[in-house]
Amino acid sequence: MTEGIPVGISNRHIHLSAEHMEILFGCGSQLTRQKDLKQVGEFAAAETVTLVGPKGVIRNVRVLGPIRGTTQVEISRTDGFALGVKAPVRDSGDIEGSAGIILTGPCGAVTLEKGVICAARHIHMHNDDARRFGVKDGERVIVEVDGPRGADLKHVLVRVKEDFRLEMHIDTDEANALGIGPGATVTLRREQEA
Repeated sequence: MTEGIPVGISNRHIHLSAEHMEILFGCGSQLTRQKDLKQVGEFAAAETVTLVGPKGVIRNVRVLGPIRGTTQVEISRTDGFALGVKAPVRDSGDIEGSAGIILTGPCGAVTLEKGVICAARHIHMHNDDARRFGVKDGERVIVEVDGPRGADLKHVLVRVKEDFRLEMHIDTDEANALGIGPGATVTLRREQEA
C-alpha cells in the first residue's frame, strides 16, 4: 500500500488538430485559454463544439488545449449511448479503428471517420513519483478506491514524464459508479502484489 493519489474526473471533451480547429472556428483561429488544468501546459479552452451522432446530439463539449496533431474525442459510455456511438475503451492516442462522429462549430463541420474513444483510466506521474511508487512508464497497476462503493480498479496505465503532476484520471461514469468526487484520493498497488 502507498500514499493517496489525487483523482481527476474527466467530463466529455475534445482535443483538436490545427486543421479541424480552422474548419470549426475559422481561418487563423486559436484556442482561448479559460482555465489551466493540473497537467503542465494543458488547459480548458473557451471554445466548445457540438457532437452529432446517429441517435443524438451533445452540445457545448469543451475543447482542451493545446492543439494536437490528431483530433480525439473523449466521451463516457453513457454519452456513447445518447449519441448512438460505440466508442471503445482506449489509451489516449490509440484511435485506429475507433468510432467516428460529426463535429460542428460556429464556422463549419467536420466528419471524423475515427477518433471517438472512452479514455482508459490512467495515472500521470512525475519521475520522482514513479521512483517513490516503484513503477515505470507503461506499467499497469491496481488502484484501490475506499468508501461505501469501494473497488479495485485493474489494468490502470501509469504514464511517467518529467513535467507530469501526480493525478489519476477517470471518467464521469467511473466516478459515479464509485461514489467519488473532487478531492478524492486512491491507493496504488502493483499488479503482481494483488
